[in-house]
Amino acid sequence: MTAFHLRPAEDADGDAIAALIESAFAEYPGCIFDRAAEFPELDAIARHFAARDGLIWVAEDEAGVIGSLAIAPTRDTDAPPGALEITKVYVAARARRRGIARALMDAALAVARTRGAPEIRLWTDTRFTNAHRFYEVCGFRRQGEPRECHDLSATWEYAYRLPLGAGAPAEPHAVTGRAD
Repeated sequence: MTAFHLRPAEDADGDAIAALIESAFAEYPGCIFDRAAEFPELDAIARHFAARDGLIWVAEDEAGVIGSLAIAPTRDTDAPPGALEITKVYVAARARRRGIARALMDAALAVARTRGAPEIRLWTDTRFTNAHRFYEVCGFRRQGEPRECHDLSATWEYAYRLPLGAGAPAEPHAVTGRAD
């Protein structure tokens, strides 16, 4: 197993993150990656998340960027004050099942706990079943009905929540799945 390390993403990582997303989308029929139309933030990805009071990390090995994950205050209007949202969770197919998604998630959970976030939210394409298993192993629970995104891929997304306040699990369970 090859070593990897995490670091804060830089704006120059946008192309590598775009390649991760495009590759993940290609695994699912009907998922269309159009960077210009739907992912303009990739042109200045670190500044985008900094402007949202968030962070984005990448995982790297000797061949380059193999994973990403971002955390920022949620834009969900029904969220409690201080709630955060996980986005941009992608791991290259060749690098899955090496603990990369887990390491990225642990970095985000540490930030959330430091900030005193009451919960973390995320939205995930209903087609990304492997990612759903990963989130559930991390302690996230699916909430409500899926929402329609009205995007090029005709995406429907599930909402997931992880409470961090009183009564919440101290640490998520060990991860054995993969995140897309």
